[in-house]
Amino acid sequence: MKEDIRRLEGRYILITGASRGIGAAVARRYAKEGAHLILIARTTGALEELDDEIQSITGAPATLIPMDLTDFEKIDHAAAALNERFGRLDVLVGNAGILGSLGPLGHADPRLWDQVMAINLTANWRLIRAMDPLLRRSDSGRAIFVTSTVGGNPRAYWSAYAVSKAALEMAVRIYAKEITGSSIRCNLINPGSTRTAMRAQAMPGENPMNVKPPEALTDAFVSLAEPECTNNGALVTC
Repeated sequence: MKEDIRRLEGRYILITGASRGIGAAVARRYAKEGAHLILIARTTGALEELDDEIQSITGAPATLIPMDLTDFEKIDHAAAALNERFGRLDVLVGNAGILGSLGPLGHADPRLWDQVMAINLTANWRLIRAMDPLLRRSDSGRAIFVTSTVGGNPRAYWSAYAVSKAALEMAVRIYAKEITGSSIRCNLINPGSTRTAMRAQAMPGENPMNVKPPEALTDAFVSLAEPECTNNGALVTC
């Protein structure tokens, strides 16, 4: 990236799951590209630490929204607050997700199954539902959702996580078809093997240094967030 080219200058960008891993790496990169960031995560302290980093990059604070995405009405409230403050949203990044537990499908705990579906699937649908009017007020609204290799490639024992990502991909592609005549573009990113806490949970014996860091993904997130992006309903694998 050339220092004098800020590809997301002045764009309002919301990122869920922003406090660590992929979300935090994308937030830092977007800040360097000139965006104003709206950061959602459950942990206030972690958001504030990231905000300190953002301010060191941009000289201005991000907008922080500590929130549990399974409290779905709060997503609607957040959209109303963003409308009042900014009047639009330029980019939505649905990154938050949980792994749940791995094991035989028939042995999945029903409560954990519901939690995985709520965070990985339903919360993203609620984000689309709440933020669509704000994206339409942008001259080039962009939505990016994070999926997984197992979302399109059935793999034994990946249980609710794989099912939730497969359903998310279908939901995003349906939305992409519905916005074809608008200025919005909506796409998916499959990060592949990436050095995150979720990856460590799924692959406890793996050497994390053999896996790419989240920062390696940020070029793809910038490309899909740019006004010039023409992809719609695409799946970008990193």
